[in-house]
Amino acid sequence: MISIRSLRKQFGTFTAVEDISFTMRSGEVFGLLGPNGAGKSTTISCISGLIAPSSGQIEIAGHDIVREPRAAKSRLGIVPQEMAIYEDLSVVQNLRYWGAAYGLRGPALTDRVADVLDVIGLVDRRRDKPKDFSGGMKRRLNFGCGIVHEPDVLLLDEPTVGVDPQSRERLFDMVRAEIGRGASVLYTTHHMEEAESLCDRIAIVDKGRKIAEGTLDELRMQVGQRDVITLTGAFEADRIAPEIDSSDGLAVLQADESRITIETENGPGRLAGLIDTLARAGAEVRETVVRRPSLESLFLKLTGSELRA
Repeated sequence: MISIRSLRKQFGTFTAVEDISFTMRSGEVFGLLGPNGAGKSTTISCISGLIAPSSGQIEIAGHDIVREPRAAKSRLGIVPQEMAIYEDLSVVQNLRYWGAAYGLRGPALTDRVADVLDVIGLVDRRRDKPKDFSGGMKRRLNFGCGIVHEPDVLLLDEPTVGVDPQSRERLFDMVRAEIGRGASVLYTTHHMEEAESLCDRIAIVDKGRKIAEGTLDELRMQVGQRDVITLTGAFEADRIAPEIDSSDGLAVLQADESRITIETENGPGRLAGLIDTLARAGAEVRETVVRRPSLESLFLKLTGSELRA
């Protein structure tokens, strides 16, 4: 449903997206996982036609977003990170406004608004204005405005920002319902657990570039059975890191004066010996974390840093 080839976007001398390519298939949730500033929202903005790419090609259901913008955009629904709701209009008025913007009229619009009210769980608040709503309720209305016209492709840009766990689960259920009716979803997030829970395939992006892509199992295979150990404390990194790297089965992913991150098999079994080695070298270890093979350990392996918010 979406094909991206060599997407690049510059703002002056700053390159926000550099050579990103992927294909999103019909009926799947495709995740863009990466920290804030990785280029996810810029990619979404290019796909939706809000900003023009500097180079590359974007096709939505076979329509080029630059050459055929009306045909391409007609297939899209967008739930932006920033709220796209009018707080002085009621819930129903918001939904009717966005439905009409996509061409719905008369009984079709009325029936669809009623359906969406049920999906987002705001039937009892349909006459109320969202200026008095909680963050989770506003997010649900924001979602409803993006699906009121039943789009073939739904773009979700960090849709759970600032919501409580209960509202987050409700939003997850709404995403799954969209897949159930046949939509395809592009989902951006910086939360590992969201990507693992929702996405059929995932592209990991950082600093404007795609650094890995695949199903969850395929990405985990890139990590293998190696765990990641993170130690925090006080270290002479320049002296300690080469010593650890030379040890059998240990590899330093990141090291500085306060943190060392190491990849190894059987992390729990290697931990005691590793701490002894560091103590003999004069290091002070205050905290240890062992991560089993996961998207987070893959991100650490590929970038040398933890996924930052």
